[in-house]
Amino acid sequence: MVRLATIGTNFITDWLMEGVQELDDIQLAAVYSRSMEKGREFAAKYGVEKVYDNYEEMAQDPEIDAVYVASPTYMHYTHSITMINYGKHVLCEKPVCSNRTELDLLIQAAEEKGVVFMEAMKNVHSPGFQAVLDHLYKLGDIRRATIQYCQYSSRYDKFKNGMIENAFNPKLSNGALMDIGSYCIHFLAALFGAPKKILSDSIFLSNGVDGAGSIIASYGSRQAELIYSKITDSKLPTQIQGENGCMIIEECPIIKKITIQYRNGNSEELKFEWRDNPMIYETKDFIQLIREQKTDHRFLEASRIEMDITDEVRRQNGIVFPADKIREQ
Repeated sequence: MVRLATIGTNFITDWLMEGVQELDDIQLAAVYSRSMEKGREFAAKYGVEKVYDNYEEMAQDPEIDAVYVASPTYMHYTHSITMINYGKHVLCEKPVCSNRTELDLLIQAAEEKGVVFMEAMKNVHSPGFQAVLDHLYKLGDIRRATIQYCQYSSRYDKFKNGMIENAFNPKLSNGALMDIGSYCIHFLAALFGAPKKILSDSIFLSNGVDGAGSIIASYGSRQAELIYSKITDSKLPTQIQGENGCMIIEECPIIKKITIQYRNGNSEELKFEWRDNPMIYETKDFIQLIREQKTDHRFLEASRIEMDITDEVRRQNGIVFPADKIREQ
């Protein structure tokens, strides 16, 4: 039985708990929140007594095996490295870190401590993404992918009224690239690996945070375009185009439907299990890695490539986070 603790008490942690409660080999054992009141409120929903408002004290608890980190992005490194150093396995929300330097330090620490560190990127752990991989050969030579996730943020109206919440605060390593673009970038990394070069552009809002952006990634014989936004909606699906047909994927963050339209006029709808809340799949993979003691596991490479692409996009667009300067020291 994996005894899990959580850092963060927002809706995303509730989503993870939906999956945790369905599984027999993991259970919630403790909760951390900066606010003891919020921590107790969250813990009470799941019948948990242990609540901490000091994360280092929680890290020292011998009755905790693993920790789910769902704090703001700029705190992912601090919370994760603390848990790893005390011998806890870590499942860290996306984007996994502020930059590649932080990620390398976490992977190295996890390897030295013999614990599992994994990014909680829900789309690539889903049966839908596996269906994409399994049927990709049917498209023939792949020439182009268009991966997009554009969702008008529920917090954007508040932003326009002068209320800056975490999602639109660049000091917290946030913005469209990190919050929304990470889904597209990781999807691409897990699908095709590292591109040879990228070209990117961003739309900036009044406080300097990026609200939307696009990336062109070149693989030589194939090209990918990534489109992401927190200030507009899109009704178009993700597509992978090959010489024999086009795979239409609805949607990038939660894969619900995949259709292949063949060049000869035929079509095929792929069958796979999907859920509105797919976080049970990443939890299953995390548990399996712990069971197998796989510290150097197959999911890490896509996280590395994701951070490399993200760092280069930020370099091209002048997006700098306070966390970058801290790691440079």
